[in-house]
Amino acid sequence: MEVIYISTKLIGVDIGTQGASGLAINAEGEIMAESYQGYDVEQPRPGWAQKWPRDWVEAVYDVLSEILEDNQVSAEEVEGVAISGLYGGAGIPVDEELNPTAPCLIWMDRRAEDQVDWVKNNLDLDRLYQITGNYVDSYHGFTKMMWMRDNWPEVWEKTELFLPPNSYVINRLTGEIAIDYSSAGNIGGIFDLESRDWSEEMCKKLGIPMEKQPERMVASSEIVGRITEGAAEKTKLNPGTPVIAGGVDAPVATLSAGAIEQGSHVAMMGTSMCWGMVTEESHLSDRLVSMPNVIEPEDKVYSFGGAATAGAIVRWFRDVLGQQEVKAGEELDIDAYRLLELRAEDVSPGSEGLLVLPYFMGERSPIWDSKARGTVMGLSLYHEKEHLFRAFMEGVAYALRHNMEILDDSDVNLDNELVVVGGVTKSSLWPQILADVTGYPVRLLKSRVEAPLGDAFLAGLGTGVFSEASELKSWLEYEKTLSPQMKNKKIYDEYYAEYKDLYPSLKDNMSRMSDR
Repeated sequence: MEVIYISTKLIGVDIGTQGASGLAINAEGEIMAESYQGYDVEQPRPGWAQKWPRDWVEAVYDVLSEILEDNQVSAEEVEGVAISGLYGGAGIPVDEELNPTAPCLIWMDRRAEDQVDWVKNNLDLDRLYQITGNYVDSYHGFTKMMWMRDNWPEVWEKTELFLPPNSYVINRLTGEIAIDYSSAGNIGGIFDLESRDWSEEMCKKLGIPMEKQPERMVASSEIVGRITEGAAEKTKLNPGTPVIAGGVDAPVATLSAGAIEQGSHVAMMGTSMCWGMVTEESHLSDRLVSMPNVIEPEDKVYSFGGAATAGAIVRWFRDVLGQQEVKAGEELDIDAYRLLELRAEDVSPGSEGLLVLPYFMGERSPIWDSKARGTVMGLSLYHEKEHLFRAFMEGVAYALRHNMEILDDSDVNLDNELVVVGGVTKSSLWPQILADVTGYPVRLLKSRVEAPLGDAFLAGLGTGVFSEASELKSWLEYEKTLSPQMKNKKIYDEYYAEYKDLYPSLKDNMSRMSDR
């Protein structure tokens, strides 16, 4: 009789801003299968960014199905699935039957400026920070909830709950309702970072009923429910397969890079940029965003600074200014980004007098200004496309350094090396620019490390395949470290000083222009 050995497989899926990605690993962390399904963000007005959740659900179904169609993964082998997601801002408003009452106002959405002003004029901001570990900005989900209450009263009346993207998809897979600690904390405003629960005081002051938030709060490694018969048909998973909570994509991606101890810091650079660290301090700075970490959420905090655009502005550059490279790439079977990079590699640091403020969707930390706008300074008839492309990458690097400097006056000691994960790592040029601008050696991993890998590990913790978070580190293999080139660093120091001076001098102009 033939003996068939079934090996353990774990699946992680991340619902990203522009697409859902997933992978399956074995118990040794080896990637066995991968899948990606893209979609678009709706931007009906300047500063608005929203999404109906149907595309998210269908993309997750397709990702799971494609993974299980791979001959290296069978449904019988899958021990568990974890789901992470983009920061869904207010979350998906749903009625009593859990049907969406309106689109989800995602992290990029900036429409809640009047609500931000109300909070600043009517609340004790020190008290807000004391309770939540966060400040107020239209980035935060609680201000988006207030906007919906004030502008969509019929939607507000019908809305029973707000569910983050991963919670909503998990409900479609299992029928269960829960929110993980990181997603709850990232809403800001109404979450008590000390008690790890909803703040009755702030909900009352902000006019957001606590009943509109999920009652069940779980750790990111906790099993929320199991695949239903209906979800099994759509995903090809077996009914009863455990589904683990996951969390916000940034701390999950940070976990995937092995950041577990205090001082570990990682820059996750995809559509946006999140530079974050694991800490036991709940109140590092009111210019950072803080939430419970996805590992040990009762004791550890994930604090991050974020640029609203990173890969997004390079994608914009390709789509708007790089059509020649897109067409050439299709003919030559070479990625358009690589063609743009090849020319930019010959441009000297500083792009020969160009400076870009990458505020194409307003800006998060450290300036917290939704009316900030993208700016190109120093442009002349001498400059060509390659100068601009490099300057765009340099602008994001300046934004990263700006966030890292928030901790200069704190007692936090960062690791000497910066780990970078996300789409930026595919570039042969951008990681070196990051090292030269920040002055930190940049470490890249040999395998592509993003949120889905962290999700798969969380699924392993939740199902008992792994017992310790430190086991993840044994999987990681690093490329050689990119050391800062000090000659370039000296040049970038001068440009960075101009970068910091430029925004304050243009702030009022940006504000007036954003209202037109």
